[in-house]
Amino acid sequence: MERPSNQILAIFGASGDLAKRKLMPSLFGLFSRGFMPEKFAVVGVSRTKFDDESFRKYAGENIKTFLKGKELNAEMLESFLSRVFYLCIDTCNENSYLQLRGKFIDVREKTGVADNILFDLATPPDMYSIIPRALKNAGLNKSQEGGFRRIIVEKPFGSDLESSQNINSELLKIFEENEILRIDHYLGKETVQNILVLRFANGIFESLWNRNFIDSVEIRASETLGVENRGGYYDGAGALRDMVQNHLLQLMAFVAMEAPATFDSESIRDEIAKVLRSLKPFSDSDIRKNAIRAQYSGYAQEKGVAKNSSTETYAALKLFIENWRWGGVPFYIITGKEMPEKTSEILIRFKAPPQKLFKGQCCGSSCNSLAIRIYPDESISLMFGLKVPGAGFEVRQVDMDFDYKSISPTRLPDAYERLLLDAMLGDNTLFARNDSQSYSWKFVEPILNYWRREGRKNLHIYEKGTLPPVFEELRESNLCKINPVHIESGK
Repeated sequence: MERPSNQILAIFGASGDLAKRKLMPSLFGLFSRGFMPEKFAVVGVSRTKFDDESFRKYAGENIKTFLKGKELNAEMLESFLSRVFYLCIDTCNENSYLQLRGKFIDVREKTGVADNILFDLATPPDMYSIIPRALKNAGLNKSQEGGFRRIIVEKPFGSDLESSQNINSELLKIFEENEILRIDHYLGKETVQNILVLRFANGIFESLWNRNFIDSVEIRASETLGVENRGGYYDGAGALRDMVQNHLLQLMAFVAMEAPATFDSESIRDEIAKVLRSLKPFSDSDIRKNAIRAQYSGYAQEKGVAKNSSTETYAALKLFIENWRWGGVPFYIITGKEMPEKTSEILIRFKAPPQKLFKGQCCGSSCNSLAIRIYPDESISLMFGLKVPGAGFEVRQVDMDFDYKSISPTRLPDAYERLLLDAMLGDNTLFARNDSQSYSWKFVEPILNYWRREGRKNLHIYEKGTLPPVFEELRESNLCKINPVHIESGK
């Protein structure tokens, strides 16, 4: 991977949970593997009363905690922390940003870093307008020396179409679109990026990747945990806002997109936007038939959750893309909390042969499938039928597996590591664009409005650790439940 140019990374909300769990450990991971710029500085900014030394100690302890079990070189950690600085300011007070400008000047003198700054807003969404506006008023949103400015915005990108457009409108007054990086950690997963290579580098798949050969597509993301200590946030969001509008619709777009004209960030993001724009809008009758919501038992007793809450902790959608390639093919989007297992995967189900000739040949409209596992074990598995050894022609469904360990023994980059590296490089490919976000909200918003009007009506309840049976109501095909035989890759 390419090494970025020299720069400062300014993390707002540096004492918060996201910076503690993800950002600082990921930056150290990049540093320990030689991917950070030759000259760089990390400047933490928040209200917590640290100075440079106390913040370095705080960050070091957190890195040790969250990289527990991984090899950690103490000398390398000390070297990384020597490039970490801190400024305690009230980020809501615009006058404080003059101190920040002075801090950047001081850090550049100490480190020799050029006038390149990447801002990361690891803050609550209500700061997404306040901080950029204050940066502009302090003259920090533009370089005076020919350097660059970029800004990372964490999800959620608004709570509906209007708020999302308002946030983007404010950001675009201060930064250019190519300087705004809307981060979605799902797109940093190695397997997600490999979807493009799997499709467009292999004629055996691309020639079948259309409505003539594919029966359905399933995209699943399930968690074993509940809302934990995020009840206040989650009760105002729900599964549809928290997972579907951003993560899962973006995954769907990667699966369904056309080949880009050239393999550059804007061409790829053009094709993603086209898919999201082609989603068939839901009418009220469509929502009743093709959108199911459920809530795990005991959710209303969680801390921060309203006692009569109708917020969904599970959502399943059956949607359609109205274009030539995918016309008539159902896409199933499923996500939930308190599920039996934590997993994220994409399942491409191919159409069955027109005639059943053999004993044991799978039933239903779909036999062969391609499973792209994103979590926990990044892998790809192809299922197909083979003859059982011996007399006769009995068929057994088998699995041919590939996992990343077989292609490279090195550790796969963490999703945040990959995205932070891309942000430092100025590569926008895996970051959501303004128009894509708008198309996603336009699709999701009618469902949210309908469910709000319904209240708790038609809200299913499921027990923790179980799968809500309601998803089966969306299916049209009688898919077989089989226990595949595994064939290890390379054998």
